[in-house]
Amino acid sequence: MKGILVLITALVFSGTAAAEPRVRVIDGDGLEVGEVVIRLWGIDAPELDQTCELEGRTTPCGEDARFVLDALVAPGGLVCETKDTDRYGRTIAQCSVGGADLAGALVHQGYALDWPRYSGGHYAAQEAEARESGRGLWAGEFVKPWDWRKR
Repeated sequence: MKGILVLITALVFSGTAAAEPRVRVIDGDGLEVGEVVIRLWGIDAPELDQTCELEGRTTPCGEDARFVLDALVAPGGLVCETKDTDRYGRTIAQCSVGGADLAGALVHQGYALDWPRYSGGHYAAQEAEARESGRGLWAGEFVKPWDWRKR
């Protein structure tokens, strides 16, 4: 399945638009497109029930990451290139909306981390900029999602 390009848009047949597959944001790095579960390639976002600390308060950073991804996919026209399938059967894909890489945008806004184990540092520059600017997760204290899951 590597390298397959999946275009998730309304299709036009005989002048009528077919329904665009339903896109549901699962969490900060996961989507469900129709029956296909997609995990965004190269990043890791807080788990849905993960919390972080901001100015001495506990915040729902996992929910925040999902909210940001939902806003990014809202315009529609999702395009995903399949990279792999993970051990859970999810499609690992690099996805964009309007030409903007969703994973890169999440990392740039500070709501996901580059996962060098899988990305080879592809999103390292966006992460460094978010960290230096104190955006998103970097505005407070958090546990890296891959470490949080080990707890």
